[in-house]
Amino acid sequence: MDYKKSKAPVTTITRDISGLDTDTGNLYEAIMIVAKRANQISVEMKEELSRKLEEFAYYTDNLEEVFENREQIEISRFYERLPKPALLAMEEFVEDEIYYRNPTKLES
Repeated sequence: MDYKKSKAPVTTITRDISGLDTDTGNLYEAIMIVAKRANQISVEMKEELSRKLEEFAYYTDNLEEVFENREQIEISRFYERLPKPALLAMEEFVEDEIYYRNPTKLES
């Protein structure tokens, strides 16, 4: 997913929780769906950041040789400015972009 083009807010906003349980019928279930999606987004973002920063890794044994690479700093700052995974997940849930299923409800 392209998190750079997301419409999610960068800062925390107040939400009306009365409308979150309309799809699931249970507020706890809706929050758990958002939480699990936030964990997935967090893992994806961390892997992407690690791949980009791996290019700048120095494999030397000398701790005195620490280099500040301008590109590395800019990449890190860019990821710091992105919306947090919980905000991205909540935006996806509100926009009905998350697929979820409850196996216990399917049996009934």
